[in-house]
Amino acid sequence: MKARKGLKNQGMVSDLLSRNQSENRRQVNMVCIEDLVPENHILRDIDKAIDFNFIYEEVKNLYCEDNGRPSIDPVVLFKIVMIQYTFGIRSMRQTIKEIEVNMAYRWFLGYDMLEKIPHFTTFGKNYMRRFASSNIFERIFERILTEAVNAGFVDASAVFIDSTHIKASANNKKYTNELVKIEAKHYQKELTEEINKDRLSHGKKPLKDDDDDDNNGNNNLDSSDNHQTKSIKQSTTDPECGLFHKGEHKVEFAYTAHTACDKHNFVLGCDVSAGNVHDSVMFDDLYKDVVSRFPQIEMVGIDSGYKTPWIMKQVFDSGRLPATPYKRPMTKQGFFKKYEYVYDEYYDCIICPNNQVLSYSTTNKEGYREYKSNPEICKICPHRSQCTESKNCQKVVTRHVWDEYIERAEDVRLSPKGKETYKLRCETIERVFADAKEKHFMRYTHFRGLARLKMQVLLTFACMNLKKLAKWKKKNGLLMSDPLFILLLFGFGRKIRVTV
Repeated sequence: MKARKGLKNQGMVSDLLSRNQSENRRQVNMVCIEDLVPENHILRDIDKAIDFNFIYEEVKNLYCEDNGRPSIDPVVLFKIVMIQYTFGIRSMRQTIKEIEVNMAYRWFLGYDMLEKIPHFTTFGKNYMRRFASSNIFERIFERILTEAVNAGFVDASAVFIDSTHIKASANNKKYTNELVKIEAKHYQKELTEEINKDRLSHGKKPLKDDDDDDNNGNNNLDSSDNHQTKSIKQSTTDPECGLFHKGEHKVEFAYTAHTACDKHNFVLGCDVSAGNVHDSVMFDDLYKDVVSRFPQIEMVGIDSGYKTPWIMKQVFDSGRLPATPYKRPMTKQGFFKKYEYVYDEYYDCIICPNNQVLSYSTTNKEGYREYKSNPEICKICPHRSQCTESKNCQKVVTRHVWDEYIERAEDVRLSPKGKETYKLRCETIERVFADAKEKHFMRYTHFRGLARLKMQVLLTFACMNLKKLAKWKKKNGLLMSDPLFILLLFGFGRKIRVTV
């Protein structure tokens, strides 16, 4: 009985075990590609969120209409690239392979199941011959951002600016040591005017172009071209990238993406530089671009790398407030911190921790006022070991001519609004970078050259904005085929609240 029962159970198991028939692979079915794409697929929402026909007008002057063979539809070309950056596919070759077997991708391009997909080199050739010298990628980014603004999704009352590095396609061991000129500060004219104004107010002569300051006659100028120089490591693989210092020990060739976003993580602007360019150098152009498009900005969230006198001056002079972090004093351990030397504005002097006066000496060409102590007093000071190690027993404290803006920024930092705004950085600009690297393949690049990197960054952020735009339009019933959209189109439902 037990043996029969076992056989019976085995029979039940064999009956329940399903076996797929390989012959099904050769069955012929009458099916429409529309039915093969899930209704909730993100590409359906993207296709409804924006009309891609605007690309025809943008590239019209890049194509010849009266001769040559017919081109591949430019909208298809850019949709292929958007598929790559939306889904974080590593290369154009792999993107074409994915499109060949993915019905949703074919549907998005308007291709049927048997239509041949363009070769993977097609976009690269069009980039070199048509798009490289145009601003088409900037125009696509701006158009998508404009759609988000018009839909009411962008909250630019506060913007957040930061940068992230992108690992370059370059061998860290292949480089040459190059001697390059140190470029003058882009705000040197304004700084020089402020320096000379400050020197005149103290009864000193204004600095000439080739002057240093009152204490140093040697300008360390290169004898051949009368310019200061420095030595850098330049990659032989990609000369346009720069050596990026990641932490204290790790260095690698990289590019830097300087980015601004709003409270809802919509990217408002971006720029790309070599990895050895400091964040503060790239701030001006990005800030001016974002402010010109969004004059309603009230707060600017930035990290300590941007906390410089010039940037603070620029933000305050534009009528906005900076939200900055605490910046640790950069002094030796065991020595007095700089904030322990108190500035007396009325007498224009510095009071040291021992209540001695450091008098004004000069304003140097870097824009710093120098306040110096009396060496005779410092020689017998009981705190000299915590104050200075100079051989002449003289303490020198510097204060920038625009240091008042740093002090104002500190007041904003300690205010409730400043604290609240700065806390949003971790869920806004930092999250934008995290998504770009984890989901959109922006951790490193296969491209070489600054122009191609800027294309990659612009398209990545454009696709991120487009995904968010499509999802939020769907959430609020604003997609072009939604019933609510039809009501809004004809003027009904104008009081419907947009949910973000």
